Amino acid sequence: MRRPLAGRITTLVAAGLLVPALAACGADDGKSASAEGGDSTLVIYSGRNEKLVKPILDELEKAIGAEVEVRYGDSAELAAQILEEGDRTKAGLFFSQDAGALGALSKEGRLAKLPQSSLDKVDPAHRGSAGDWVGVSGRVRVIAYNPGQVAEDKVPDSIHDVVKPEWKGKVGFAPTNASFQAFVTGMRVLEGEDTTREWLKGLKANGKTYANNLATLDAVESGDVSLGLINHYYWYEQVAEKGADKVGTKLRFLPGGDPGALINVAGVGILEDAGQTESARKAVDHLLSEKAQTYFADTTKEYPLAAGVTSSVEDLPPLDSLEAPDIDLGKLESLQETLAMLQDVGLV
Repeated sequence: MRRPLAGRITTLVAAGLLVPALAACGADDGKSASAEGGDSTLVIYSGRNEKLVKPILDELEKAIGAEVEVRYGDSAELAAQILEEGDRTKAGLFFSQDAGALGALSKEGRLAKLPQSSLDKVDPAHRGSAGDWVGVSGRVRVIAYNPGQVAEDKVPDSIHDVVKPEWKGKVGFAPTNASFQAFVTGMRVLEGEDTTREWLKGLKANGKTYANNLATLDAVESGDVSLGLINHYYWYEQVAEKGADKVGTKLRFLPGGDPGALINVAGVGILEDAGQTESARKAVDHLLSEKAQTYFADTTKEYPLAAGVTSSVEDLPPLDSLEAPDIDLGKLESLQETLAMLQDVGLV
């Protein structure tokens, strides 16, 4: 087990990911205080942005009957931190921005199996195949487009179309963004290394890079590019903030199981032998409760994943209507290979 862990840590260090996490989370040589003290405190390592999830995590103390300590950071960094700490980790619950980081911990045997009652709340497509993590909210990759530059019937129906010559200089994307990297990982799993590498070369030739999804969407609206590869909820957040008539972009949800229509999830897993199992299980169930799921739907504009909860966001296609690719989200754990490929083609 140590060999793949060393390889993963080495890659994350090389990519500049691990060192900030070690500094932020403060690894030490002793057993965590929470593990020694039982369930008096639940420590959450959260790869989700504090601004987005703090309101719902602030409710946890009352919901689970224990103190809650949250440490925020990048999901890949925090996963690497947990792997480095091993059974010394302070974390009782890992709240990841994407399935890949959860898959990495599952592969290393760091996550405890969840109760079946918790797993059954979420469709199998949105939880770990080993039953040790579960998605709590979902997001889909889409193409944003500027209708002043591209007629609706000319918008690509496949991610493969954006690398065609007619889109040279007209495609925006954020190669350092975790969601973009997860999508590339999914493409590698679905279509292989060679196809993905050639696609990335084409994207580099055709595209313009931006710092994040929001900057990409803004570039589409300003006309700097005609198309942008983003997550759906950034557009819906702008609509909620400005009003639909004030947003100068539209979205294309890709059909036919295209890799560009990947549905990724933010999810949670309980750390094996961290001594916080009871509180962590209660926290998982709270995040899957109607109240928390409604928060994700209405506030962050993501898809709620627990059965029986639907989004009230206007014009958001129902989750079960999307034609996403068929993929085991746990296989998105191979971030190191994706980073190496992005570096090799000169995108990061």
